[in-house]
Amino acid sequence: MNAEKKQPRWKRVLLKLSGEAFAGDLGHGIDAKALEQITADIMQAQEMFDVEFAITVGGGNFWRGMTGAAGGMDRAQSDYMGMLAIVMNALALQDFFEQKGVYTRVQSAIRMPQIAEEYIRRRAIRHLEKGRIVIFAAGTGDPYFTSDNTAALRAVEIQADVLLKGTHGGVDGIYTSDPNKNPDATKIDKLTYLEVINKDLRVMDTTAITHSKENDLPVVVFDLMGEGNLIGLLNGESIGTIVE
Repeated sequence: MNAEKKQPRWKRVLLKLSGEAFAGDLGHGIDAKALEQITADIMQAQEMFDVEFAITVGGGNFWRGMTGAAGGMDRAQSDYMGMLAIVMNALALQDFFEQKGVYTRVQSAIRMPQIAEEYIRRRAIRHLEKGRIVIFAAGTGDPYFTSDNTAALRAVEIQADVLLKGTHGGVDGIYTSDPNKNPDATKIDKLTYLEVINKDLRVMDTTAITHSKENDLPVVVFDLMGEGNLIGLLNGESIGTIVE
């Protein structure tokens, strides 16, 4: 069956979805329309290409650890709450896929065997090799680490060929400054890891960018909700901004 599929630019992909992507137009919680589009795009990519998908998700549509800490909560406690928010998003994403007949596995960095597998690197890779979508939940299982950190770490661990960071709100890559605030901001097509750090572009957590650099993991920032963007990237088109 795979022989009939096109060979993608990258074989094994780690796709990073923010919590805001789950909120869609609602601004909070889970927007069914947003998840319908996200899952449909990934399914279309799987049908066209011989590609393996792993996904990490954020939880900002429910809770942010930093927000709780800023309000006086213990930072570690607040971060653990954020990890539980991520688990909720992972389970919702799994449900949307499996309603469409797509086999998935949720692997959690925090043990909760009633609802998810424990994260085991070799098992995750085996799932990918079998054509299943693996959704990583609960961050790294440790406080003080962002969902960007999780994405870079898991991508390296499963030997992904690329980390695709899907943005929302119509921002289609990395700009010289925030395009929502500065109409003169210009899009940058390609950057080095050091340029992202030295220019303080803040498209990803600095630790995540550094980890990607140390492991030669290319990072592509693109508009997740843009029609045909995921297919175009896998087809080798220049979409978004690549950091390498």
